[in-house]
Amino acid sequence: MAKKKWHQFIPHPVVMLFGMLCLAAILSHLIPAGEFERILVDGRERVVPGSYSLTSSTPLSVFEMFLAIPTGFKTAIDIIFIVLASGIMFGFMEESGAIENVIGTLVRSLGADNKAFLIVLMTFIFGSMGVFVGYENNIALVPIACVLSLAIGSDLMLAAGLSVAAITVGFGTSPFNPYTIGTGQRIAELPLYSGAWLRGILCLVSLSVLAWYNVRYYQKIRRNPSASLALDLDTSGFALSRPLESYTMKGKDIAVFGAFSSGILVILWGVFTHHWFINQISAVFCILVVVIGLITRKSAAEFGRITLKSVALVAPGAFMVGLATSVKAALEAGKISDTIAYFLAESLSGLPLTLAAVAMTVGQTFMNFIIPSGSGQALATLPVLLPVGELIGMTRQTTILAFQVGDGVSNLINPALGGIVAMLSLCRIPFDRWLQFILPLFLIVWVISIITVVASVYLGYGPF
Repeated sequence: MAKKKWHQFIPHPVVMLFGMLCLAAILSHLIPAGEFERILVDGRERVVPGSYSLTSSTPLSVFEMFLAIPTGFKTAIDIIFIVLASGIMFGFMEESGAIENVIGTLVRSLGADNKAFLIVLMTFIFGSMGVFVGYENNIALVPIACVLSLAIGSDLMLAAGLSVAAITVGFGTSPFNPYTIGTGQRIAELPLYSGAWLRGILCLVSLSVLAWYNVRYYQKIRRNPSASLALDLDTSGFALSRPLESYTMKGKDIAVFGAFSSGILVILWGVFTHHWFINQISAVFCILVVVIGLITRKSAAEFGRITLKSVALVAPGAFMVGLATSVKAALEAGKISDTIAYFLAESLSGLPLTLAAVAMTVGQTFMNFIIPSGSGQALATLPVLLPVGELIGMTRQTTILAFQVGDGVSNLINPALGGIVAMLSLCRIPFDRWLQFILPLFLIVWVISIITVVASVYLGYGPF
């Protein structure tokens, strides 16, 4: 018998997440329960440094472990709904034929010789959406990458590389990330988005590496189609239905794509001027469903059919988001998240400065699997890490950088992060195959990030 490769040992994501839930329940019996005191600052809970204390243990019973599942779904309801809303919106756009006609026309216009350029361009466009807009906010854009990737003769894995990976890398290394950098710098009392020059270099280098990685994968499967990691995946609704030469844009296509583009512009306006988040963006998607349905003159019966068909396609991803959040719910019920954060910070105090910076990044990577929310991690760990960093001579800006890359880069491989699970589901990519594709890229970007953190120590990386 042939020896199994490493990726063949990766369990199904449902099994993986349930295993993490069981582990969280077991750890609640082994790790002492503890809590930091928290105060409200600008309407958000913030940890009081030095306030950690042991508290009464609340180990989870088997029943309480399973109770964490509906609790997780309740906590993640906003992300679950945006997955459904974006899926329905794309379903209406697919039925209209507008996306197929627009992308078919684009690829035909660029010609066969410019496909590598298109891959690089789309990597940076999706990466920029992660840099400036956010993470789950971009879920609705993912299916566009699927149509585009198939149109240039590639597969759904490249679509995930163009969209999911680019959004994740852009968001994780963003110089202006409002959730990690914004929250972290407010806690550290640094000027908002100060030190952006070094994070900007890291972001540009990381997206450039990803663009090279995507082009390399495309060229590999063009030479050898059997090397594709998405050979047997369902491409219905994504694949072009006719030869490229036949594609042109009609008035209906322009109207539908114009409505979609206008919706994206409204979302950008809301995010930047009114601090919109997931629920407001979901509402815009729902409005677009109605507008696109009216433009394409769908009957009431067709409205119902397309809606339920679209929900059926994205329901697995929505389910995975809730299951992923149940792990966090179990850790909070067991009161061990704060304990883990406290001992992580304490373990750094005796290390040399450079090693401590690396260890802080590694530790934050580990914490990301426990608290997948970037802003949640910032509020839980930075009030503890910042004083420790200053004690050993680390600038606050370096602590923020170590926190950001430890959290952000590991999002690429974090099954407990609802956003990446949802986006991969829209691409119809199983998580085990995603790891097979993305793990080398993750290691490259992670090493680049570690080098950047070490460089920040030697540069005395300050507030400006």
